[in-house]
Amino acid sequence: MRYDFNKIEKDWQDFWAKNQTFKAENHSDKPKYYVLDMFPYPSGAGLHVGHPLGYIASDIYARYKRHQGFNVLHPQGYDSFGLPAEQYAIQTGQHPAITTAENIKTYRRQLDQIGFSFDWNREVRTSDPSYYKWTQWIFIQLFNSWYNYESNKAEDISELIRIFEVEGNANVNAACDDDIKFFTSSDWNLFDDVKKQEILLQYRLTYLAETEVNWCPALGTVLANDEIVNGVSERGGHPVVRKKMTQWSMRISAYAERLLQGLDKIDWTDSLKESQRNWIGKSVGASVKFNVIASEASQSHQIDVFTTRPDTIFGVSFMTLAPEHELVSQITTPEQKAEVEAYVEATAKRSERDRMADVKTISGAFTGAYAEHPFTKEPIPIWIGDYVLAGYGTGAVMSVPCGDQRDYDFAKHFNIPIPNIFEGVDISKEAFSDKEKTVIGNSDFLNGLNYKKATKRVIFELEKLGQGEGKTNYRLRDAVFSRQRYWGEPFPVYYVNGMPQMIDAEHLPIELPEVEKYLPTETGEPPLGNATKWAWCTETNRVVDNDKINNTTVHMLELNTMPGWAGSSQYFNRYMDPKNDQEIFSKAAIDYWQQVDLYIGGSEHATGHLLYSRFWQKFMFDKGYVNHDEFAKKLINQGMILGTSAFVYRWNSSAFENSLIVSKSIYEELINTGKTISSCDWFTEELKERLIPKERVEPGDAVFFTEDSKTTKDNFTPIHADVSFVNSSDELDVEAFKNWRTEFKDAEFVLEEGVYKVGRDVEKMSKSKYNVVNPDNICKEYGADSLRLYEMFLGPLEQYKPWNTAGITGVHSFLKKLWKLYVGDSGLKVNDAEPTKDNLKTLHKTIKKVQEDIENFSFNTSVSTFMIAVNELTSQKCTSKEVLEPLLVLISPYAPHIAEELWSQLGHNESISTAPFPEFDESHLVESSKNYPISFNGKMRFTLELPLDMSKDEIEKTVLANEKTQDQLQGRTPKKVIVVPGKIVNIVG
Repeated sequence: MRYDFNKIEKDWQDFWAKNQTFKAENHSDKPKYYVLDMFPYPSGAGLHVGHPLGYIASDIYARYKRHQGFNVLHPQGYDSFGLPAEQYAIQTGQHPAITTAENIKTYRRQLDQIGFSFDWNREVRTSDPSYYKWTQWIFIQLFNSWYNYESNKAEDISELIRIFEVEGNANVNAACDDDIKFFTSSDWNLFDDVKKQEILLQYRLTYLAETEVNWCPALGTVLANDEIVNGVSERGGHPVVRKKMTQWSMRISAYAERLLQGLDKIDWTDSLKESQRNWIGKSVGASVKFNVIASEASQSHQIDVFTTRPDTIFGVSFMTLAPEHELVSQITTPEQKAEVEAYVEATAKRSERDRMADVKTISGAFTGAYAEHPFTKEPIPIWIGDYVLAGYGTGAVMSVPCGDQRDYDFAKHFNIPIPNIFEGVDISKEAFSDKEKTVIGNSDFLNGLNYKKATKRVIFELEKLGQGEGKTNYRLRDAVFSRQRYWGEPFPVYYVNGMPQMIDAEHLPIELPEVEKYLPTETGEPPLGNATKWAWCTETNRVVDNDKINNTTVHMLELNTMPGWAGSSQYFNRYMDPKNDQEIFSKAAIDYWQQVDLYIGGSEHATGHLLYSRFWQKFMFDKGYVNHDEFAKKLINQGMILGTSAFVYRWNSSAFENSLIVSKSIYEELINTGKTISSCDWFTEELKERLIPKERVEPGDAVFFTEDSKTTKDNFTPIHADVSFVNSSDELDVEAFKNWRTEFKDAEFVLEEGVYKVGRDVEKMSKSKYNVVNPDNICKEYGADSLRLYEMFLGPLEQYKPWNTAGITGVHSFLKKLWKLYVGDSGLKVNDAEPTKDNLKTLHKTIKKVQEDIENFSFNTSVSTFMIAVNELTSQKCTSKEVLEPLLVLISPYAPHIAEELWSQLGHNESISTAPFPEFDESHLVESSKNYPISFNGKMRFTLELPLDMSKDEIEKTVLANEKTQDQLQGRTPKKVIVVPGKIVNIVG
């Protein structure tokens, strides 16, 4: 009876679906356990073998917890809004909803065929109106909230209004905009409605403001930092510029300290925590105000600077503003205007990440303006430089060349004077990191003080002048929440007199309208500007045609949509009660599931999704909707499965009419040995004649190979070949490659013994590198259980490891051997035979090891343990049900299909997932006997198994009486018998 894995896997996947085997209940007497996977985006390419790595790990753990008697919630859904579907819609005209539905269908089929134990009853899709209704609802809650630093939590905006009505805003300690103007209660009560709304927007947790954004003209949208790679858009590789736009933002900065402190109470990876700490970037120092020296033609301004080293204030020799700083255009002198504007324009083409990473390029421009030093009153030149970012701190720095490397390099480059404020220290790199030096300057109040005391003194003196104060600053900036896209959550917002109004929650969801075009309008409005039915009627509380807008009862709706992270910031809570259309989730559901127990996902989301989700969770906690302010207790970052790319090597020369392509070994021989074509046996005489010109090559001509030339890598271009055209022996299907890359249809391939061998290299698995391996093909050829085992067997979960399809044959052979342990040619071999000591020893050491591995997420070593166990039990000819039945339970989290099938053949009607996890019995691992090596004059001749509790005298008598001993002695009496209990017996003489 053969192992028909295709039929077995299909049958059990159907069984699980029909019987809803993995359905979790919101009310159960069992203890709960919540296992979460990171939200997948359903791309058109479907899954490749790298994608399931984390899902397999979480599935093993979820199945294990079910065996332990837990009520396990293991849901799945789709982060189904996104730019790729919209770009496809722009190219083809097909609605993104259609594309997304087709992609989800593919994803669902692929996920099911791998055998994941998801509770599909709880599936959510961020693009489903029944889901994004609650994203819109949370946005309204944020809009109607402010952050009170006194209570250290979000509170309803009505409380802030009450305070304004009673006492104004002078004593309000809130997270708010920087340019707040103070008013009294009398002032507030005299303000008109628009003025009051403008003021409240400065305090709300989601607000409208003019913001520096990453604008991609080609895509017509704002991009997040993580959507930009090397200064261009990740999608399409289009240029990105910095631009000021009025955008919705989230006041995540209000939660900066709590986001930092919360990291100490969650079991997340250290590297991920460190990424978030660095992103939040807490700094303690001082806020310093520098007065700009007004000219006759300009008014006076102040430049706010945050510094962690106020003690170095007497070392300030210039100031540097970010090119985007709002004061640049106001303070630049006419003489410097052209240079400054050109520099600002050039800087706008560089992303913030590029500017932060570039520590070598020195560039800037002088504004022509000067600021006044708070203490010395001396003029300080004001420059702009792209190493200062508008969104980091205040967008301005007091530049201290002898205290900061970049300031020093900038000053040297532009010949700006460099005062030395560190006593006895030369201006060198060593000075920049030494904070313990004695500070001196042009003021007696700093002489002789170390930097800590000097810092306090400077802050004190600045406060006396009214030009500064002690301050804690955070690098974390408020998150831009608008996107100029179609395929995203619509805002539940309409505008009256230019001020945003929230649509009542009872009228949600506000669904995306139909549009003819998915591009921005001709006048530059976002794609929703193309909608003809996109206005809000306050009388009927419905979306109506735009031609009904009268700005009295019918008003314009928001044209932007929400970003991709909006829908993924609370999906884990919605899973707890996904069918509830009356509230985001019931109190009973949240009280039962509490929070995520185990979250597995990629570290690339550390400062995006994971940070925003923690922010929303803390807000929901403040408002009393959830009972934990951290959504996940434990988080594990899985590594990445890398692809093994294939390469052909094209010779870069016009000497050959069509392309010449050489194989890996030829390429390496030419490059590594510096051989020429004429000296290489791989090339035919005909090719050599065509490749080596007889005439002299002039400078500037194409590169030719000659007898005297040395071959370099520059002579070749490695070109990716689709790995589907390459067999396990690295041999390329040349004709398939030519048909695929038609520009090489007439290329000449230099073969080796009739075949073309590709080069190989390990890279990220990606469509662009043509190294993607489809799990469909693996499941068809080897089965889903083989895929699951192999991905775990590749190495530790958190590490990066290369995929090699040839390696899967080993685990597939193991599964066939496992099958043969239970099933023979005539059927099931398992019986009620009494297990031997060796059978039980193998079983229980396997139980112990596998349980330890799962608890430590060391899934790769479990696979090795299974292989050892099956080999041992096969050698032992074990057929005992008492041993083989619990072995299946151990294996079932890893290879559930074969385990279910054999479990069924053993006579069980229920799924193996309901079986309890085997209990480890240490007594079966305690040795009761020892196989002693029996030596004669130090040479081992045979072994003899004896009880471990025998005394030395008993061991000696037993060994001497043995027939084999008598044969060795041939009647002689030994001179001495050395017995080491539990180790050896040596007979001397």
